[in-house]
Amino acid sequence: MPAVVLIGAQWGDEGKGKATDLLASRLDYVVKFNGGNNAGHTVVVGDEKYALHLLPSGILTPGVTPVISNGVVVDIEVLFEEIEGLETRGVDTSKLRISANAHVITQYHRTLDKVTERFLGKRQIGTTGRGIGPTYADKINRVGIRMQDLFDENILRQKVEGALDQKNHLLVKVYNRRAIGVDEVVDELLAYTERLRPMVTDTSLLLHRALEAGEIVLFEGGQATMLDVDHGTYPFVTSSNATSGGAVTGSGIAPNRIDRVIGIVKAYTTRVGSGPFPTELFDEWGEFLAEKGHEFGTTTGRRRRTGWYDAPIARYTARINGVTDFVLTKLDVLTGVDRIPVAVAYDVDGVIKEEVPVSQSDFHHAKPVYEEFPGWTEDISGAREFSDLPANAQSYVRELEAMSGARFSAIGVGPGRDEIVQLHDLLD
Repeated sequence: MPAVVLIGAQWGDEGKGKATDLLASRLDYVVKFNGGNNAGHTVVVGDEKYALHLLPSGILTPGVTPVISNGVVVDIEVLFEEIEGLETRGVDTSKLRISANAHVITQYHRTLDKVTERFLGKRQIGTTGRGIGPTYADKINRVGIRMQDLFDENILRQKVEGALDQKNHLLVKVYNRRAIGVDEVVDELLAYTERLRPMVTDTSLLLHRALEAGEIVLFEGGQATMLDVDHGTYPFVTSSNATSGGAVTGSGIAPNRIDRVIGIVKAYTTRVGSGPFPTELFDEWGEFLAEKGHEFGTTTGRRRRTGWYDAPIARYTARINGVTDFVLTKLDVLTGVDRIPVAVAYDVDGVIKEEVPVSQSDFHHAKPVYEEFPGWTEDISGAREFSDLPANAQSYVRELEAMSGARFSAIGVGPGRDEIVQLHDLLD
């Protein structure tokens, strides 16, 4: 049975939670393999809307085991706030499992994230200030705190002391902030130990055994390909690998276990934070997409930057991830647009480039080369078969599919969990 990776194919916020929900009734495990509480999924179940930041969206489906694996950085306070919020609404979270090797976000990571971003001034990255980057930096520098460390106070204290030896010099002498005490960090973390104990385990072994038993495991990426620390619009990226390769290193499963890679792509494009965005709109159409698409961050509340569909990015994503199927979301948002532009290439200083430039400078200066397609005015939220869509909507989808590098297997036609047109089975 398959291991399926689900990734964002643009700069995030494409609707990965809805795609997970589409598959959920057939899944046994849903695994978050990268990132932290710096991104969110909004999942609509009936009349209920759930905003998830750290927990895998599969936690909303009875019978599914949600897993936070080793590639994730965990703010434990946020974790339990989210768990408690779901439990008060009747959601069972008892099956949640967390990797013993997942790294922990501490108060000094959050503090450093915020003061460093302010210190950058005009060169700000657009971080959420939640301590994600500094925690990954500590992981790479081998001074991080892992979940398993919370169960040995001596090791935990030694690691916190080692980390703060350097960080307090930085906070006090460079950023003019107060030093952080070892005891306050250790005591804060130890307060969660007993609540965490039933959840923390060897998730790599857990997932290996699940796949050996023929169970279906979905690996759900946070953020998206264009925010991947290696393959995104560096340095305006996240601090982890949000591509399908990250599912391997971020969970401890072997690469030959992956059977399907599903890319989620909006019928237009958005991004949050700083960095290049060739199709970005600064006119009334940008406002139209933001308002009609409710383009405000699940985690931050920030208004997303909006633009038309970018086919070179879709092709790049298909290549980097080995996408087998795309899920096209928010097609309904384009209803009412008379002529819909699509970027089919870039003009970089007079040179036409059909693929995403490898040069950061070239991509920053890239201007979209558009083709326009006729729009539609009919309400498409009731469509459940492709033939239910207006002719122009069908044509738009097929044109995007032809230029995006992989087949379109499902189309979102509204925010509800059932407002979707399925063209191909995502698991068979």
